Amino acid sequence: MTARLADIAAQAGVSEATVSRVLNEKPGVATATRASVLAALDALGYERPLRLRRRGTGLVGLITPELENPIFPALAQVIGQALTRQGYAPVLATQTPGGPTEDELTEMLVDRGVAGIIVVSGLHADTTADVRRYARLRAAGMPFVLVDGYAPQVRAPFISPDDRAATELAVTHLAALGHHRIGLALGPARFVPVQRKIEGFQRGMRQRLGVAPEACAELIEHSLYTLEGGRAAGGALLERGCTAVVCASDMMALGAVRAARERGLRVPRDVSVIGFDDSPLIAFTDPPLTTVRKPVRAMGQAAVRALLEEIGGAHSADAASAASAPLYSEFVFLPELVVRESTASAPGAAPAAPARPAQGA
Repeated sequence: MTARLADIAAQAGVSEATVSRVLNEKPGVATATRASVLAALDALGYERPLRLRRRGTGLVGLITPELENPIFPALAQVIGQALTRQGYAPVLATQTPGGPTEDELTEMLVDRGVAGIIVVSGLHADTTADVRRYARLRAAGMPFVLVDGYAPQVRAPFISPDDRAATELAVTHLAALGHHRIGLALGPARFVPVQRKIEGFQRGMRQRLGVAPEACAELIEHSLYTLEGGRAAGGALLERGCTAVVCASDMMALGAVRAARERGLRVPRDVSVIGFDDSPLIAFTDPPLTTVRKPVRAMGQAAVRALLEEIGGAHSADAASAASAPLYSEFVFLPELVVRESTASAPGAAPAAPARPAQGA
């Protein structure tokens, strides 16, 4: 047993006494340390004691939308790496058209004894969804963190990019290039990130170009976060005389570029296009896409830190005190404009000084 303890302690980077406390379920061991010991147990091929095996404390569920949009695999990778460094193994559950729902995936993960769950772009982002599902999840004692979206009545940590700042950055850049007729292509209006992007767009148009919010209505087109969705929305905005299109995802932006070319327009000479996310490989499109970089690494790491605090019971509350407990915070991360080659001076405008690309672009 001594040699076994020594092996596990060396693998986990802790003392033999700590290993003994974990194996005997003694208090006084940090959650991350306990997870590291259990991961070391698995790595060395030792069977976990039955009482530890049932609890599945080394697993964390990660629920994401479909993975066709490359920003979701990128975020999943960051979260997975951060979890692994803390001794947890991520269990990826992906929603697909016609496949399991978020509720079904959550139930599956709970049944498998995960220590916590991170939900990316889930129903918490949909203002028409019933968020009581999250109250039930909390009442069941399951720690969770919600990414991309915000519902103030839900007691959980939220991790979001600053969607308002994102579209305001894009409008500011295009206005500096001489564009006055700027369109916004984004997803369905019921989603919180969409509503926030509209608010930032309206603020930017008012402050930079003097366009009133009510006059922005014809410059906003809702569609899907896909190539075809961007093609349809971008085409509609071009038909309304827009010389620039801001898109709510890089996939939509590529669709808008296609819509411009189908009309015999050149990007960026005739039409400027801006995306959102800075997805992997987007710097190598034709033309390389100007985009607003989503702070994926910072958001993913923050989501893991918040979940570990939840697992550790930093914000736990029993059923009797849950109603009076304070609401949780939303952690908001600033995006960054990455200027590449899909934006240029508006047709007929004086050439603008080239913007300095963001570092790493």
